[in-house]
Amino acid sequence: MMGIVNDDPQSPKIELHVHLEGTVRAATLLEIARRNNVALPATTVEDLSELYQFRDFQHFIDVWVLITSVLRTSADFRQVVVDYAAEAASFGAVYLEGIFSPGRVDRAVPWDEIFAGYCDGARQAEEEHGVIVRLTPDIHRGASMEVACEVARWAVRFKERGVVGLGLGGLEADYPPELYAPAFAIARDGGIGSVPHAGEVAGPASIRGALDALGADRIRHGIRAIEDPSLVSELADRGIVLDVCPTSNLKTGAVASLADHPLPKLVAAGVVCSISTDDPAMFDTDLAREYEVAADLGCSPEVAFRAGTRGALCDEDTRSRLQRIADSFSWAANA
Repeated sequence: MMGIVNDDPQSPKIELHVHLEGTVRAATLLEIARRNNVALPATTVEDLSELYQFRDFQHFIDVWVLITSVLRTSADFRQVVVDYAAEAASFGAVYLEGIFSPGRVDRAVPWDEIFAGYCDGARQAEEEHGVIVRLTPDIHRGASMEVACEVARWAVRFKERGVVGLGLGGLEADYPPELYAPAFAIARDGGIGSVPHAGEVAGPASIRGALDALGADRIRHGIRAIEDPSLVSELADRGIVLDVCPTSNLKTGAVASLADHPLPKLVAAGVVCSISTDDPAMFDTDLAREYEVAADLGCSPEVAFRAGTRGALCDEDTRSRLQRIADSFSWAANA
């Protein structure tokens, strides 16, 4: 194993919130579609890239489902992880937690092939690019309880191969966290962390539901906590990390403008905020750009990295190594 490597002169970075299906660039999707003999609504990189452009949330979901439907084999899943690790490493990433949604699209692909492919990709990513990758499969809101619990059970089965958390994503306003408590109980009993999306589209009640009903170790997004001062204080007091994705929040309309983003107020209130891309290929962004946006909003690269270290669902040896990277890097010299 190469372990954690950061030879890039730019600052080291941690990313805790990235949907692996949303990292697949247009050229790669065309390549995989041809390999799997899957028809796409566009046949050139240019046309597919245009289709990727965010229009509204429903269009975003439609394109995400399209991308996911093309991924059919363990080789595909492995490639997605390795390709993104290479991209993120080029921007200084040393640790990632990747999200994938095994039950969202019916591809007639066995669950073990999906999980094994992503886990093999995580191992290869570390060997080839020096980036530690851990995985957090997602339950999609609207999933049946049978599917939700199946995702949780498979997450537990692959715990020793790099699966560290169970997530919840999708239409937040339509499906509150409480609905999925039984699945998260399975994960918790199996030693798997809880990292649901909450507080992006829906308000503070969604975040409280994620904390109380799902035992959230971390909240993905969580920016609407700013609407409830008592919740902000609770998050700060408990050290609950929010995974903030500024460009995603802007594109989806969760914030009207970056100038209106609550990140500065959250950080000022003592809330620990990590920085991530969410779906970089679909939001036309990358990890370096998100760290730059966050810095403009008053969350420096060092603050973001240390927040990522605190929120990571990794073993303590890995956390110590990440802390050593933070302590040894010349943040001021690279500001």
